[in-house]
Amino acid sequence: MPHASTPVLRDALRLTPGVETLGIESAFEVAAAARRLEAQGRSVVHTEIGEPDGPTPAHIVEGGIRALRDGATRYAPAAGVAALRDAIAAHMADRGVSATAEQVVVTSGAKPMLLYAVLALVRPGDEVLVPDPGFPIYESAVRLVGGVPIPYPVFPTDGALRDEAIAAAITPRTRVLVLNLPGNPTGTAVPAAVLDAIAELAVRHDLAVLSDEIYSRLYFAGVHESVASRPGLAQRTVLVDGFSKTYAMTGWRLGYGVMPARLAERVTALVINSTSCVPPFIQLAGLAALAGPQQCVTALVSRLRANRDNIVRGLNAIPHVHCASPSAAFYAFPDVSGLLERSGLSSTTLSRILLDVYGLATLAGSSFGARGEGHLRLSFATSPELLAAALDRLAACAFDLSSAHQLR
Repeated sequence: MPHASTPVLRDALRLTPGVETLGIESAFEVAAAARRLEAQGRSVVHTEIGEPDGPTPAHIVEGGIRALRDGATRYAPAAGVAALRDAIAAHMADRGVSATAEQVVVTSGAKPMLLYAVLALVRPGDEVLVPDPGFPIYESAVRLVGGVPIPYPVFPTDGALRDEAIAAAITPRTRVLVLNLPGNPTGTAVPAAVLDAIAELAVRHDLAVLSDEIYSRLYFAGVHESVASRPGLAQRTVLVDGFSKTYAMTGWRLGYGVMPARLAERVTALVINSTSCVPPFIQLAGLAALAGPQQCVTALVSRLRANRDNIVRGLNAIPHVHCASPSAAFYAFPDVSGLLERSGLSSTTLSRILLDVYGLATLAGSSFGARGEGHLRLSFATSPELLAAALDRLAACAFDLSSAHQLR
């Protein structure tokens, strides 16, 4: 028993509602489980984590090393190093957006920028439209601040996004529309006419737009246009992007937001209250990425396009599996509902069996929202040899499950 003078700990560590319900990105859970199996000597093919498998290009690494040697190890301006902010603002012209450095805030990855935007824009009770299936951090961040995430459908069969589906989800309490184009997990890209219609909805209903454009350079045909390039959208959009996917810099943790200057001031205050700044040598590596040769991006897209074609062809050759061909990013999102119906499994259980029994790390489609059920997500940002092994292991699982069904 505690000493009489010792205070009794009743509920000192009571969690806030937002933190208590905080979700996570399941890719990290699956990756940790896969590493535990590998530590036991098991062979695992990784398709769960969304990152290019190659090293960061040499000129970017050298930019960071040079910055370290030059003493770029002190505090940097909270909003970002001036030269990088200038470069990011200039880079916006490629997607039809006019911006100045005052509108740019550099953050430790794109995720903090997503959270800062939600903290700045969403009040308790506000409704926020989020894609379903979609990146789970959107919903998690909205719930953290007391907002109400309202899913709108991205149609997994073809990865399509339809403006009428967004319009149907809007109510008088809707405050923010979250867009992820190109999208995770479906590789969604939209025609210009659909982007125009979405922009018109935002203006008509006076919505703020949180536009996650982290895959903007990874198109297999055509070029990216930002919703912020549409009339009336620049003053109501927070554009989020980063260096992780395009330049194989996931571990560097470097992202940014582009937004109206008055909002950038407040978001900079959030940076000061949290991380103070992004390490300056990392920012200067980012500057080397933007200012240096872009053949690394062209080569990455070429490899991803070939991988996309191979994995889609291979998935569609597996009985009871269908996969649409994604337009961008590096995810296949096959429909495995036929296999699930025959076996009586959920996508979560199938993903677990694939890892535990067959040594294939995937993500359950339900990790990305209710509409993702019946699907799996596989990253094809890896080598052709590992993709072939992934397809072999998924095909073996499908065969075994179908055989068990036939024997019942």
